[in-house]
Amino acid sequence: MDGVVTYLFTSDRLGFRNWKSNDIDKLFKINSDREVMEFFPSLPTKAETILFIERMKDQFQEKGFCYFAVDKLANNEFIGFIGISEQTYKADFTPCVDIGWRIDRKEWNKGFATEGAKKCLDYALNNLKISKIYAVAPKINVKSEHIMEKIGLKKQYEFEHPLLIDNNLLKTCVLYRNE
Repeated sequence: MDGVVTYLFTSDRLGFRNWKSNDIDKLFKINSDREVMEFFPSLPTKAETILFIERMKDQFQEKGFCYFAVDKLANNEFIGFIGISEQTYKADFTPCVDIGWRIDRKEWNKGFATEGAKKCLDYALNNLKISKIYAVAPKINVKSEHIMEKIGLKKQYEFEHPLLIDNNLLKTCVLYRNE
């Protein structure tokens, strides 16, 4: 398999796949970038990054979806994740399936998050037959909210995120959903 990558699905410029062990260091590097993680309460440790990837692999095995590892098709370079994941924290809309993304900062402002999120939304609705997809971000994360709007999600309301309740900067979040 000399460098041949099999993708679950692709968009024009991106390939979506399950996670591999050699993604750990690459994701940890992205997770260590304070600008990428600006709207999170802390930077994930390497151990937390490994647990995240293991959780995504397990979820993919169980449900057929996860926050997918994403490569640029031009060179098969890993740039982060985009996909859907089950959320079960205590809120009036959970459990639910959430769409999310985290992209290497050097790949920002190239349309990858929007392109990938549109493709993942289409995949969830049409291939996986998931009828409701949600998106959540801290209210101050206007970049993510803009992507939510660009992929056709509609704002539902603002709420206090139970996992961020002790963080005055991040606790007020927006909830979007497909309609």
